[in-house]
Formats: sequence, C-alpha cells, structure tokens
Amino acid sequence: MKKIASLAVLLLFLATLPAAARHLKPGFDKEEYIEMIKITARQADSAFFGAIPRSEVYKLVYRSPVIGLDNRWDLWTSRDVSHPPVINLRGTTANTVSWLANFYAAMVPATGSIRLDGNGMFDYELASNPRAAVHVGWLIGMAYLSKDILPRIDSLYQLGTRDIIIAGHSQGGALAYLLNSYLRHLQMKGKLPADIQFKTYCSAGPKPGNLFYAYDYETENYGGWACNVVSAADWVPETPMSIQTLNDFSTTNPFVNAKSMIKKQKFPANLAMRHVYNQLRKPALKAQRKYQRYLGKMVSGYVRKNINGYEAPVYVESNDYVRTGNIVVLRPDSTYYAIYPEKADNVFLHHGFSAYLYLAQRLP
Repeated sequence: MKKIASLAVLLLFLATLPAAARHLKPGFDKEEYIEMIKITARQADSAFFGAIPRSEVYKLVYRSPVIGLDNRWDLWTSRDVSHPPVINLRGTTANTVSWLANFYAAMVPATGSIRLDGNGMFDYELASNPRAAVHVGWLIGMAYLSKDILPRIDSLYQLGTRDIIIAGHSQGGALAYLLNSYLRHLQMKGKLPADIQFKTYCSAGPKPGNLFYAYDYETENYGGWACNVVSAADWVPETPMSIQTLNDFSTTNPFVNAKSMIKKQKFPANLAMRHVYNQLRKPALKAQRKYQRYLGKMVSGYVRKNINGYEAPVYVESNDYVRTGNIVVLRPDSTYYAIYPEKADNVFLHHGFSAYLYLAQRLP
C-alpha cells in the first residue's frame, strides 16, 4: 500500500507539470553538471555531503526502495521545463553489500541473460559488438534499478517528457553508464520510445567495461550526449584494475600468428623468440585468471548470500577495463591542494562531492 500511495503522489505531482519541449542540448554544461552534484549529494548522509547547497532548480519527487546490492535511485523534476527530469543513481554506501558490487569485478558479455533471483531471468543488451563486456557487479545493480525506473519513464513520457538526464557519482556513475546503454538498446529494439533523448552525466565514474564496450557506448552517444567528469586527483576513475592480454586485441593484429611466424625462424633464433614471447604472454594471462578467480568466483559466493536465487553467469576471460565516454577532466592546482592537501588517512578526500563541486565551479 505504501508503494502504491507514493506512486499516486508522484503521478499527481507530475500531472501539474507543463508538457516538456526540447530543451536538452548535447555537450558538457558546467551549470547543468553542478546541479547534478547538488542532487547526487542528497543520496548520501548529511555528514558526507557537508556544505553542498541544495538545488534551487530541482525537487525530489520519488525515492526508490533499497534493492539489489544496496542500490537506490531518485527522480528529480523542475517546474521550469528548460530543466529536464533527472534519474539519479546512488553511489557506494558504507554497507558491506554495496562494496560487494564494486569488488564483484569479473566481466560478463554486454549482451545476455542473468538470473538475479528466483523471479526469472533478466535479459539485457548493452552493446552491439559481441566482444563487448562489462562489470558484473554493476550490471546486477543496474538490472534491479531498471525494473523500477522503466515505469517512471513511461509515466513521464505519457505526460509529455521527451528529455531525461541520467546522473550518478562514483558507483552511481558506473551504474549510469550501464543504464544509458540499456535504455538506448531498448529504444533500438522498439521497446522504449525512440523520441526520448537521454543525456548522461557520470561523475567520478570508474571504468565500466572493456574497449569494445567503450567503442559502442561512445558511438551510441556520439555528439555529446554522455560524459564522465573526473578529477585528476581522484583514484576511483582509475579502477577497476586493468589487465590487458594478447586476447584483448582486435581480431586482426600482429600477435595472432606470432607462434607460426616464430616456427619459421631458424634455430636458435626461434627458441629465443619463443622464450621472449612466452615471457610477455603468460604473466598477463596468469594475472587475469587470478583476478577472475578472486573477484569473480569467490566474490559471487558472497553475492549469493545476499541475493537469494542468484546464479553466477559465465565470465568473459578478460579484465581489460578502460575509461569510457567523453572525459571531462577537472584539474587541481596549487589553490585546490591548499584546501584539499594530500592525506594518506583520507582516501576519499579527492573523491567527495565538495572537492568535485569546488573544481567544477572553477571551470571557465
């Protein structure tokens, strides 16, 4: 009953909004991004967002229940139709389950099916390239959130909305990548209206997938419809750790026939070349397998304890994570470091909302 009542209140509020015209523009917009920080900060405890001012443009109209791996999303709207509704995705919390999503860092195909619980399979398509792969922990979070988000998008559409912003900071940025891809591919398949324009602000977002996923994401958001805003002092966008093996290259590459080329060499050059080749190839493969064993198979056991009925999928034998999308760099200077000096005992100093807001406000 409580959920039905909250939906009714949301619909009544949305019904008072004027039908939205096209106001969303491509490209990074400083003021637009600052509003995203103000909104996103409200997902955290007050002790974490500190002195971040409240948005004077947007109002929170819906907050989802906590689902998946401690995931949650908010819907923010404005009576000023020049400011599109915002789907805001929560980042990592202090809850151990939330950190499970980050550490569950094996890769899975960017198109496939995954059994989340006892309620059937979740079918998804996040890229057209069959070699594209994404982070499985964040895929789980996005899957749960999307089930609650899609009915709200439909309600907005029925009331005339055609522009929607997707935003998230930290883990929320990782989820925003995948939600963007999921919604765009629903549009391609005719399962979501094609005239909805999504614009995505990933803030301090980590790396969501491999190079082939990045290629698809950047192609599908060509023209400035998605960006990842990162501070050059922040370590989170540098994660997950990447391991590139010879198997991660495009199909046609100079390594694919390396063994046969080495065999053609004369003795003892062939032995020397084979030794060098194996020394370069095997350590990366060994590291990738260890990464997958611990951050895939082992962590999946903990995920099953928190999601009843979850079944681990078949992982992609890769951990070649790359930074994705149009990157907007916030570059700290001496003035910044005077306010936010390096502190070994505060690893999130440069990752917090205050640091990002400070740097964003100083953009030209």
